[in-house]
Amino acid sequence: MSRMIITNAIKSKEFGAIINIKGWVRTRRGNKNVSFIAMNDGSCIHNIQVVVDNDKFGDEYLKPITTGACISVTGKLVESQGQGQSVEIHAEEIQIYGTADPETYPLQKKGHTLEFLREIAHLRPRTNTFGAIFRIRHQMAMAIHSFFNDKGFVYFHTPIITASDCEGAGQMFQVTTLNLYDLKKDESGSIDYSNDFFGNQASLTVSGQLEGELAAMSLGAIYTFGPTFRAENSNTPRHLSEFWMIEPEVAFNEIEENMQLAQDFIQYCIQWALDKCQDDIEFLCNMYDKELIERLKFVVNNEFQKLTYTEGVQILEAAVGNGHKFEFPVGWGTDLQSEHERYLVEQHFKKPVILTDYPKEIKSFYMKQNDDGRTVRAMDVLFPKIGEIIGGSQREEDLDKLKDRADEMGVPTKDIWWYLDTRRFGTAPHSGFGLGFERLLLFVTGMSNIRDVIPFPRTPKNAEF
Repeated sequence: MSRMIITNAIKSKEFGAIINIKGWVRTRRGNKNVSFIAMNDGSCIHNIQVVVDNDKFGDEYLKPITTGACISVTGKLVESQGQGQSVEIHAEEIQIYGTADPETYPLQKKGHTLEFLREIAHLRPRTNTFGAIFRIRHQMAMAIHSFFNDKGFVYFHTPIITASDCEGAGQMFQVTTLNLYDLKKDESGSIDYSNDFFGNQASLTVSGQLEGELAAMSLGAIYTFGPTFRAENSNTPRHLSEFWMIEPEVAFNEIEENMQLAQDFIQYCIQWALDKCQDDIEFLCNMYDKELIERLKFVVNNEFQKLTYTEGVQILEAAVGNGHKFEFPVGWGTDLQSEHERYLVEQHFKKPVILTDYPKEIKSFYMKQNDDGRTVRAMDVLFPKIGEIIGGSQREEDLDKLKDRADEMGVPTKDIWWYLDTRRFGTAPHSGFGLGFERLLLFVTGMSNIRDVIPFPRTPKNAEF
């Protein structure tokens, strides 16, 4: 008999039918005559109850069916008489695939802290919380592909191993096959990479943006969606060393179209979550964040407030003048902190905010310079509870301005000759942005630590599993 997944069994109205389900035991309770086994197979947040006549199977056979065990049950689907479920299965056959020793299985029926569950990341998807989070993660990935595909974008795969540092940040993981115990140096004392696998220094990518721009200048509109890596020693609830990024790049889009694309994209993803992840989101709302659904609807239902960085700073300085206390100082030219961004969103405008036209000193070399000589056409999308969720810009299409800015910021133009070529041969206005996938998931799930929305978090001093 073919297996029915539990989400379908729960929805089924074929009472009296004999069906087969397979999954893991969440709990077993009962008395000497009857056992009630709660089973889950990961297909949904809900367990299904299996009712077992103990005499039919015998105590010895049922004894190994404890929390964590994996079993197959064939039985009759009946309308449930109990509270909390619409259907149950009356077992006719039970096959035990794998047992779980109650003395050593760490996920016994009790509350576990998220910190503890991070230590057993290989087992935490079996909990209700992480089952919900990872199903939502899947749906968000589907939403991203659906949105861009429907708009005619090309999904473009940019390299994971690269010799360019897109952000000029230098915080990159090196990729090498050299013997680290016996590194050859040249006359100046620098490491000689000529015998390395790629013949020069290579690293894991921090962004697919530069390559994405090349693609947009050929294919029109592209997006990347893949892993990126930052060797920042940031042990915070908002930073990962390995995370996933979505980066659209669009030829002929200027900053206004870029802002509209960002708003349309993120509202689409959140509406998708509300439509397709209702049970999982309701569970997380009840368990972790009572305002979650309200906040998701708040973003979907509000037009985003657009203003310049300069106007934003004036609002923040006025708040300080009226007695509001920020931990970090604020003034024109400072990089805004999460607390500043959240003040604008949560307290001042009470809606998502898109800030534009940042001081050029705090932004990357490739951003288009404004005529004022002080600011660039950057944009950040700011969200409640998170702060910045999207960062992007119109890109500088003028070759001379781009080269001058790269020189000013110490980006070696000899290493990005291929990037500069797009400004030499048929340059055009173009724009794009980056969205950290896990930042989006933090918002959609209501979780407070980014380590809890990726299956196996990579952070400083931690690469387990």
